[in-house]
Amino acid sequence: MQHTIVVETGGMKGRRKELVREELHAQLKQNLEVGDIQSEYGMTELLSQAYAKDNGRFRCPPWMKVLVRNPNNPLDIQKHGTGCLNIIDLANKNSCAFVGTDDLGRVYSDGTFEVIGRADSSDVRGCNLMVS
Repeated sequence: MQHTIVVETGGMKGRRKELVREELHAQLKQNLEVGDIQSEYGMTELLSQAYAKDNGRFRCPPWMKVLVRNPNNPLDIQKHGTGCLNIIDLANKNSCAFVGTDDLGRVYSDGTFEVIGRADSSDVRGCNLMVS
């Protein structure tokens, strides 16, 4: 499976011990015997996704942007920094193009971002939890 790329799409959604992304990728590489693990960030509410290759920083397509929101003041939104992630997805033409999340992250000046975790008071989320 030397030419295989595995795309990881998120955490354990509260069903198992949460692993940091580096630990998860190391386990996947070892157990699946693959050399390349990438990550996808997206959600049902969005039509677009962001992808991370080597350094763990997600890159958005040109029509998608991520901003950072102060967890203690929802009106304090910055282009870069650390806080809760706000997503603008212009592909959501006939629905809501602006989504505020409880994902904690860091947005860099070049527009890339990383996900650190979830806000302390947030609900556990995930599509597979809806059928439980």
